[in-house]
Amino acid sequence: MFDTILHYAEPVIFGSLGMLGLLGTFLVILVFRKIGQKRFRSQRASNEFLDDVRARLNEKDYDGIVQLCDSPPYWAKAVPQLILVAIANRKLSLSKLTQLVTQRFEREVLAELSYLHLGMAVVAKTAPLIGLLGTVTGIIGSFSVISGDSKDPNQLAQEIGLALMATMFGLLIAIPMTLLGGYVMVRIGRLNDEVNGQMSEFLIDLKGQSVAHE
Repeated sequence: MFDTILHYAEPVIFGSLGMLGLLGTFLVILVFRKIGQKRFRSQRASNEFLDDVRARLNEKDYDGIVQLCDSPPYWAKAVPQLILVAIANRKLSLSKLTQLVTQRFEREVLAELSYLHLGMAVVAKTAPLIGLLGTVTGIIGSFSVISGDSKDPNQLAQEIGLALMATMFGLLIAIPMTLLGGYVMVRIGRLNDEVNGQMSEFLIDLKGQSVAHE
């Protein structure tokens, strides 16, 4: 029965590594796509949007700001959607409004990106362990070859080579995922800094207009 388990363990382990590789690739594509959706494509695009918002804000055209931020090009952008929240709650004090916008950003944007990054980390940590399990089962299978009637060195070398390949595949998945995970954290941090800076500027302008017209 133990030999049967070892016989089926090999395809299960390599199949699991293949699925982990696909899952990791999917998570990488998804997280970079999400970050790209939340950011402006360039600093110029960001400045043009904020200048447009500021011009409408100077005229107290809040409805115009809402229409701009709720237009299709900005549906997925973090800053326009947070501006909608700020406009809807503009009667709050600056500190409370800043807290509300920050909480909304953390809950609806950063939390989702953090979950995706956590998934990447799980793949990076699990792949080497499954690869090691494949190596262990392969080595056990090679001992079965040694203890059996047939001591064919070619078969023994094949068993050991297959066992080591499991660890190799696990590392080939884990190393890129670890490096990409670090880069994703850099991108998330950059997104956080950009959004905080742009929203701080807008909130100061918003409350300044409110005070000026009181």
